[in-house]
Amino acid sequence: MNTIQLVWKNLSRQFGSVFLSILLTAFGISILAVLSITGETFEKQLDNNSKNIDLVVGAKGSPLQLILSSIYHIDNPTGNIPLDELEPLRQNPLVQLAVPLSLGDNFKGHRIVGTDSSFLAIYETAITEGRIWQNNFEVVIGDQVAKKQQLKIGDQIHSSHGLSKDGHHHDEHPFTIVGILKHNNNLTDNLILTNLESVWDVHGIAHKHEHQETAVEKELRERQEDREETLKAHLHHHGEDIAENSSAPAKTNEKGHQEQEDHHEHAEEGMFVKSIGADMVKQNGLEITAILLKYQSPAAIGILPKLIDQQTDMQAASPAMESTRLFSLLGVGIDSLSILAYVIMFIAGLSVFINLYNALKQRKYDLAIMRTLGASKGKLFAIVLLEGLTITILGGLIGLIMAHLALYYISNQTSQSADFIEAFTLHPKELIFLFVACLIGIFAALIPAIKAYRTSISGTLSNK
Repeated sequence: MNTIQLVWKNLSRQFGSVFLSILLTAFGISILAVLSITGETFEKQLDNNSKNIDLVVGAKGSPLQLILSSIYHIDNPTGNIPLDELEPLRQNPLVQLAVPLSLGDNFKGHRIVGTDSSFLAIYETAITEGRIWQNNFEVVIGDQVAKKQQLKIGDQIHSSHGLSKDGHHHDEHPFTIVGILKHNNNLTDNLILTNLESVWDVHGIAHKHEHQETAVEKELRERQEDREETLKAHLHHHGEDIAENSSAPAKTNEKGHQEQEDHHEHAEEGMFVKSIGADMVKQNGLEITAILLKYQSPAAIGILPKLIDQQTDMQAASPAMESTRLFSLLGVGIDSLSILAYVIMFIAGLSVFINLYNALKQRKYDLAIMRTLGASKGKLFAIVLLEGLTITILGGLIGLIMAHLALYYISNQTSQSADFIEAFTLHPKELIFLFVACLIGIFAALIPAIKAYRTSISGTLSNK
């Protein structure tokens, strides 16, 4: 019987305690692997999804919520902002690119994003099949959307209201797929893109090409026109009076002063009505969810966010700062769970040591017989050491399998918003964890192996 057979036979004779040691090792390894892989992948995704986005502009509220909803698409938006705010930002010399986003619907968990062609530029992506949208209710989908939902160009989909796939279905407004994006390994793989007008149309929001004048807007317009006509008539009449009396003596200062005051009153009243009307129209205008900005130069870092926060009703959030804050918050939980995993690994090593030490007491006569049959001290040492190593290697392999199953579950839970983890990809750190398991087995079996090495043939058999 060779050494491997002896090791396996010895372990099978104490199946209960060996199984417990394997299970403890597996739990420790699986927790470490899941935390390490998810943490590393999450940090990589944070950087990958926001690498070309320097600032996000949106409604007042939580900056972190604004970042999560507008960049990572894993939270509800903070609100809407006027579409009128987009063009001034695009004209700002500190801004290289300004991308509008309009959120609100989804298709089976995949978010539908109203935007324009600049979205493809800021994410450095392109269409590999089909074309970009040209008309309303045409969409371009990510390659993972096409694969998971088995969609192709020409298919029609119906959106659901809100950010949950169980929301109200907009059956009256089907979207037609006209393009599929290339695989980018970021959130664009799981998004559905269309123009802003389609998002407005789905929710019954009139826009420029079909805008219907409201009663308030009509009344304001008519008032403004009446005021302007009155002002024009007054100025025309005043001009005629001046022409008719050009050869006559100048009017008294009091009369001239009174006419000047009347002119200012009419002008100011017209300006006031015009201002009120413009504000009312703007308040009832079109809205978007957020704007993604890319700086023109590093000088914008210290100027643009303060400018937006202080001089507008919007807020500016930095993806880099908020992502760092998010990861630091998550890091506390990850560190706590890592400590728990190390404690479990220590207990597993202790369990291996106790099992081998107790088994050695029961098998000391067997070891003495083996010595009399020609087995060397080194072979006895190797047998016990291999027993500890086998327990922890089995525990490590089972732990890695458990970790990948857990990663697959996590991936399925986040698959509609992002391909967060490649569940069945072997990561380099897993080999490190397996090596750690081997070290635990070796150290746990070291003392029992030394004891076996020092087995006294005569002393053990004479006590028998």
